[in-house]
Amino acid sequence: MQNLFRSLLMSVLAAAAAAAAEQSIGVGARPAAGAEVIIDGSRKMLDEKWTYWQGPRFASSLPIKWKIVDDPVDKGTVVQTDDPVALGGKYGTADIVTKKPYRDFRLHIEFLVMKERGNSGVYLQNRYEIQIMEGDKTKHGMGAVINETESPYHAFAGLGKWNSYDIVFRAARFKDGQRTEKALVSMYFNGQKVHKNVEITQVWGGPNSGVDGGNDKGKGITDTPQGLKLQCEGHDVRYRNTWIKELELKDANTDF
Repeated sequence: MQNLFRSLLMSVLAAAAAAAAEQSIGVGARPAAGAEVIIDGSRKMLDEKWTYWQGPRFASSLPIKWKIVDDPVDKGTVVQTDDPVALGGKYGTADIVTKKPYRDFRLHIEFLVMKERGNSGVYLQNRYEIQIMEGDKTKHGMGAVINETESPYHAFAGLGKWNSYDIVFRAARFKDGQRTEKALVSMYFNGQKVHKNVEITQVWGGPNSGVDGGNDKGKGITDTPQGLKLQCEGHDVRYRNTWIKELELKDANTDF
């Protein structure tokens, strides 16, 4: 009887753990234990935790010009990528980045694309872009580790609907100033596993794209933590319910 009880208890605990894991993945996921909320749809949090990335193409000015607007689907407010200096796809002119830098981390971010070909991007460590591009199914398209993987476009919920990226990221490792291990990333897109331990080779897009983009054509990665960056390209893309948890991943494994 005691063994039976123990077996039942273990089954219940395993089911509870699985349920908790599922709740922290996908649209509406609640912050994992120890995570920091960095977008809650408020102007206060936007100004407290974010600033502009002042890269070589920066053309805006503080305070952040991105807007707080009503959620077009649910109740509440969300952050809209709206800065006039970025019109025409001028990335790097008005991108925002967290004031806090990160090395290894677990990220949850929700986004909504309002119009066809809507474009933004989630930059891990302000270096490596996870693309947001409606209509693009190439290695430069929606959900791709840009130019490193094919787009998992099948997981995209569509225009005017909320989508989620759940990411575990491990920063590149260095010894004596030389990169010995490339950055790694695994990702769920709307609850579907789409990337597993993808090695990220370089920063794509040049110096206007992100940190180290101008070093050895993007291959000169440096050993510095950097903030999470969101790209502004003059398109109406919206963000909400974003949280991040710092990790220390000793092993080269980012699988959930």
